[in-house]
Amino acid sequence: MKYMRKADVVLIAALVVSALVFWFLNRYFLTKKGVYAEVYHDSAQVYRIDLSTAKEGSFSIPGEPNVVFQLYADGSIAFIKANCPDKVCIRSGRLKYAGQFAACLPNKILLKIISEEEEREGPDLIIE
Repeated sequence: MKYMRKADVVLIAALVVSALVFWFLNRYFLTKKGVYAEVYHDSAQVYRIDLSTAKEGSFSIPGEPNVVFQLYADGSIAFIKANCPDKVCIRSGRLKYAGQFAACLPNKILLKIISEEEEREGPDLIIE
């Protein structure tokens, strides 16, 4: 009993290769590198960091010393310490491309990466 024919294997291989090509193009050519990192606590912006000029180091939010961020020399930022039980924010890894974000929901902290074009004020979407 034959489950897959030669044509099925070729089709699956072609789909996998095309998916990898599209992922590579999106990751390295179509996605803009983030310029700013914005840190929000209780829906209020606490920090706006220029990732292109920021120096490598760690910092925390005033009033939340148990949540620590790390800035890296390559222009990325990440949660490295948090006192939340699930540690999803830490597992989100380094962020450096526009549109990426990480949140520590128990501590009400949001970290998002934006580009220069996203500096406009106003809502992203209005639902009536």
